[in-house]
Order: sequence, then structure tokens, then C-alpha cells
Amino acid sequence: MTEWSSLVTVGWIVRPHGIKGQVVIAPETDFGVSRFEVGAMLTAMVGDSRRAFVVGSSREHNGRWVVGFDGVTTMNDAEALRNVELRVAPDELRPLAEGRYYVHDLADCQVVTVAGAKVGRVDRVELGTGTPVLVIDGPRGEVLVPLADTICTRVDVAAKVIEIDPPEGLLDLNAGKGAGSGTGH
Repeated sequence: MTEWSSLVTVGWIVRPHGIKGQVVIAPETDFGVSRFEVGAMLTAMVGDSRRAFVVGSSREHNGRWVVGFDGVTTMNDAEALRNVELRVAPDELRPLAEGRYYVHDLADCQVVTVAGAKVGRVDRVELGTGTPVLVIDGPRGEVLVPLADTICTRVDVAAKVIEIDPPEGLLDLNAGKGAGSGTGH
């Protein structure tokens, strides 16, 4: 069995939906149609237990997915899954087009400016709403850099390097607020 830390996040259960055990999922995938299709299997940590869930019903609604899992039949069952992260094995990922990359591939990339200054190492990527943000752990503390083409001018996942051309003052916004910490995912 693949270690939990090696699995890739594809979504988060936000809340229950209705009274029949369905849940609302905030996707972290470009392939929601296939990732949350009926019959798909997802892995989650519920409390201290790793569980497999099979999608029994699925539909997209306003950028999120309303999903029913086999064996989750009541609102209370669904409520117990609130804020649970859903993952898949890396070998289940589809190849991406040239110039595209998975968010998890950015973790541990070294970030440098176009002038060659070292900024730090990508600790994680915050997705939230809007533009994803690189959370960089560097010598000056945690630095937040939007993952935008105009700022991140070169992303070389194979070499684990991201080159940035930050607007003036961006790297100083969080200077001195302490080094970031996290799991790198």
C-alpha cells in the first residue's frame, strides 16, 4: 500500500449535502469529471484510519462536486467526513501537456529571481480562491509569491527550479515574520 504522504490530493470534503449522505467536494484537480465519476476510488484519512471510498453518485455544481459514496447513507455519516482530504496514488495521474505541471510537483523547488538571487524553497502551494500562491521558506522567513506567468517566468519541475521576476517590494512583504514550516504538500 502506498504511504499516505506519497498520495496526491484531488479534493477536500467541504460539508454534507442533503440528508442522504452526499458531500460537497472542493476539487484540487483539472480532471474532476473522471476523478469523481461513478466507480472512482478515493483514499482519505478519517480520524486515524485510512479509508477507501467508492463514488456512487456524482454531479458538478458551481465549480464543486456533489458526491455520494457507497456506504455513506446518512447526513451524520457525511458530517463525519467534513474537512477530510481526498487523495489518489501518483500512478493514477494523467500526463499533462507541455508547460503544465501538478501542484505537488512544485514542493521543494528552489526559487530564484531572474537576477540570480536565491529566494528559498517552495514549502507548499496555497490554492484557496483566485491565483495559487507559492509559500516559500527562505532565509528571510516565509515569502508568498503568486503563481502567475508574469511573476513566475520559468518553472522547471524536472530541475526543481522556479525563476521569478517579482514586482518591486513583493519579497519584502513578509520579511522578518519567521521561517515557514510545514509538510511540503
